[in-house]
Amino acid sequence: MVSKGPLLRLLTAINRRRMKLLMGLAFIAYVASVWGNFVNMRSLQENGDQKVESKIEEAVAPLREKIKDLEKSFTQKYPPVKFLSEKDRKRILITGGAGFVGSHLTDKLMMDGHEVTVVDNFFTGRKRNVEHWIGHENFELINHDVVEPLYIEGLAKRVGARLLLASTSEVYGDPEVHPQNEDYWGHVNPIGPRACYDEGKRVAETMCYAYMKQEGVEVRVARIFNTFGPRMHMNDGRVVSNFILQALQGEPLTVYGPGTQTRAFQYVSDLVNGLVALMNSNVSSPVNLGNPEEHTILEFAQLIKKLVGSGSEIQFLSEAQDDPQKRKPDIRKAKLLLGWEPVVPLEEGLNKAIHYFRKELEYQANNQYIPKPKPARMKKGRTRHN
Repeated sequence: MVSKGPLLRLLTAINRRRMKLLMGLAFIAYVASVWGNFVNMRSLQENGDQKVESKIEEAVAPLREKIKDLEKSFTQKYPPVKFLSEKDRKRILITGGAGFVGSHLTDKLMMDGHEVTVVDNFFTGRKRNVEHWIGHENFELINHDVVEPLYIEGLAKRVGARLLLASTSEVYGDPEVHPQNEDYWGHVNPIGPRACYDEGKRVAETMCYAYMKQEGVEVRVARIFNTFGPRMHMNDGRVVSNFILQALQGEPLTVYGPGTQTRAFQYVSDLVNGLVALMNSNVSSPVNLGNPEEHTILEFAQLIKKLVGSGSEIQFLSEAQDDPQKRKPDIRKAKLLLGWEPVVPLEEGLNKAIHYFRKELEYQANNQYIPKPKPARMKKGRTRHN
């Protein structure tokens, strides 16, 4: 027989080992459970962190772009600007300064060292025409439509400024005098399809001179003849943009009437130089700014075809109503009083304009939009007799 004492001790030892084993297994199970929860929590936290990081990135991205734009504005390379002293530097406001002629005038005045403020509603003008000046200390751009008046005539009176009106050769209408000089009063149909533009400019001249007589504000009036060059609006309906656009796209060049109508075309840099000369002059009466080199519309269409290398046909359509039959400026006044005359040869200017339009078409094609020339208004009623 075995004594109870040793047996009890043996059973107790076995139970202790079992308890230790069970406790060890329980501990291992606990550790495994905790580790699993930790791993799950870590995974959830990582996913949460990724979502948070994604949200932060979405919020920060625009700020990064703005910082880049600011850095660019500080490091932007501007065209060369002449330094002018305070007494020589002018502050100039250009309405429509982001348009075709306005943007070239802005370039000229900025490079001459003046402070320029451009006001434009970007209806036909574009910000990209003046974006190379944005951020320059001498330049300011204001998005504004003059349907909300700026009262620039009152501003000119208050600060003693000079007012320059960009008028047009259209004030001469379908002229009975050739070439047209500044003393000719014009031959305009006041109720025709061109009347809003023609008569609008005539009234603008009238009001400027009335204000000059009443308030003593200095006025300069430029009667601008056909002008072309880079930055022309592709759908402005002008003969140059129409012909170049049609020739580049292989479409018929549309000539309204027999093509014997004449025009005189000047390159935009010549016009800008004339505007600056007039603005700085003491000439208060209207001045013609144009190229006296006269061409028929048909000759002009053939020249553009040749320069583009286009196989387009020339298509003759019905004559446009009130289309001037002759147009040629008499620029003796500009030569004598301003020392100005155009210097850019027609073909040289056209090649620059064609290059610009070709690049614009490439840009438009990438966006799947091809502009079409604006048609002229057809003449109704009886045929014109020359």
